[in-house]
Amino acid sequence: MIAFWNSLHFIRPDWLWALLLVPAVLLGGWYWRRRRGDWRSAVDAHLLPYVLADGGRRARGRWLAVPVALLLAVLALAGPSWRQVEQPLWESKTPLVVVLDLSSHTGAADLPPSRLLQVRAKLALLLRERRGGEVALVAYADEPFTVAPLTDDAANVALFLDALAPEVMPVDGQDAGKALEWAGSLLRQAGARDGAILLVSDRADAGAAAEAARLRAAGYPVSALGLGTPAGAAYRDREGRIGHARLDEPSLRALALAGGGRYARLSAGDADLQALAVLQPQAAAGERAGRTDTAWQDEGYWLLPPLLLVALLAFRRRRQALAALALCLWLPLAMPAHAAERGGWWQRPDQHEHQRLAEGVEAYRKGDFATAQRRFEGVDSEQGWYNLGNALARQGRYDEAIAAYDRALALRPGMDDAKANRAAVDAARRRKPPPGPQGGGQQNTPDTQQGKSSPGQSQDGQSQDGKSQPPPSQAPSQPKHAPPRPGQGQAAADTAPKAPQAEDARGQQQADRAQRERMAEALRRQAGGDGDPGKRAAQAAMSPQERERRQAIEAWMQRVPDAPGDLLKAKFQLEYERRRREGQ
Repeated sequence: MIAFWNSLHFIRPDWLWALLLVPAVLLGGWYWRRRRGDWRSAVDAHLLPYVLADGGRRARGRWLAVPVALLLAVLALAGPSWRQVEQPLWESKTPLVVVLDLSSHTGAADLPPSRLLQVRAKLALLLRERRGGEVALVAYADEPFTVAPLTDDAANVALFLDALAPEVMPVDGQDAGKALEWAGSLLRQAGARDGAILLVSDRADAGAAAEAARLRAAGYPVSALGLGTPAGAAYRDREGRIGHARLDEPSLRALALAGGGRYARLSAGDADLQALAVLQPQAAAGERAGRTDTAWQDEGYWLLPPLLLVALLAFRRRRQALAALALCLWLPLAMPAHAAERGGWWQRPDQHEHQRLAEGVEAYRKGDFATAQRRFEGVDSEQGWYNLGNALARQGRYDEAIAAYDRALALRPGMDDAKANRAAVDAARRRKPPPGPQGGGQQNTPDTQQGKSSPGQSQDGQSQDGKSQPPPSQAPSQPKHAPPRPGQGQAAADTAPKAPQAEDARGQQQADRAQRERMAEALRRQAGGDGDPGKRAAQAAMSPQERERRQAIEAWMQRVPDAPGDLLKAKFQLEYERRRREGQ
């Protein structure tokens, strides 16, 4: 107990001055009762308990509760504490801005296979091994551009590495000074008092060294990573001219000296990054990594329960006090939560319909036709009924699909897509009984835009967002007796016999077999696909319909060109044009 009283102190002792209010409240209450509550001059003393409604003792009890509650509140606000706890100090790691030269010089092959591939691998290693601290990436040629702003998520920056190439830059050239100035502005805009800049290039002119000196004075040291070899190699610029790019180490050393940083040549492993001290960012000025301190623990919350009890006793009616106590005990209980329709309360009916269509289209494209059906069922429009018919047909529910198409045609008789798909589904229904859920028709992909043909339409094969996607007719789970494509719907309806002919069945089987062989061949051509035991086990667990569906999707994806730099190229081009208009 003695140790407790010795360690007791108040974190916010200035609140103790409010204790002067306690005697003031007591004095004020006594005075008010003397002026307003003294009935002894008018009523005999032995009759007072029967005349006064509250009774003297009960009224005095309520008046005493006020100063007691005030005393407890003031002590709680003062922050009583009698023990200390260890707390880690907040640590601010120095942010890093990587300034990468993406001029045509990076196409030189003195670092096989090329400088570009080597620097991509080096940046990937830097982002993977760097221990904390924010990082940003700036690419430059004749103009600098921000690839990724300062962020503590290095994996987010690494996503852009495969897109880095000289072709994404609007203009060619090497202006390192302007790029360093741009990097300094990123640090200033982020409010960083300390920061580091790493220039990755094969040369630096006098202007870049002068800018590095200015950045050093502002608290942002500049280091350099040499890209290439002194012997150099040939490269081809955008005009097709052949040049020779060499590593100018003296200029980069001079830049690092002026910028107060370090220089290293790009090499295998992480020795160059270790020499540049970019893998272990230093803590900000005045702070040390792993440092802890002790702080007094605020124990004032222990005085809140008695404070609440005293406040409850101050009620005029005991019944009210019990009700308030019951309310306090009931409030912490968890109430059941019910999920509501997202944004349903604040949407107009047309907005709600558009949202259901969009959600149905997304589910349809993922192959979840049951969910797509549920979303389309709530849309009473020609487009909603048309999309519902597509979803039902893909599940093999041909009769219901035909009814949905009829409903869409009733609302819009000139809807050619609905006519074609209805004819195709009707032809498939008359051939044989509907297949299981893995089968289904080859209808158009749903579309949320009025008056637009569906994404799977054989006329143009474009989705509503303008991107090419596989038509349902190439789905791997295509059954033998699936309905024909919408463009062939009328022909199928006219020529379909009431009973399938043997020739048609044999032709359909041969076509299906040839399609499966083409899909399997396309899948075998995929790199690494055959040697992965996990993939083989997963494919073995699939049903034949699922396997065919996956093979068709993967074969279709092989036809999509892989151009990860298109987004950066468009972004940089727009930024470059904006600067030219503004005269920057």
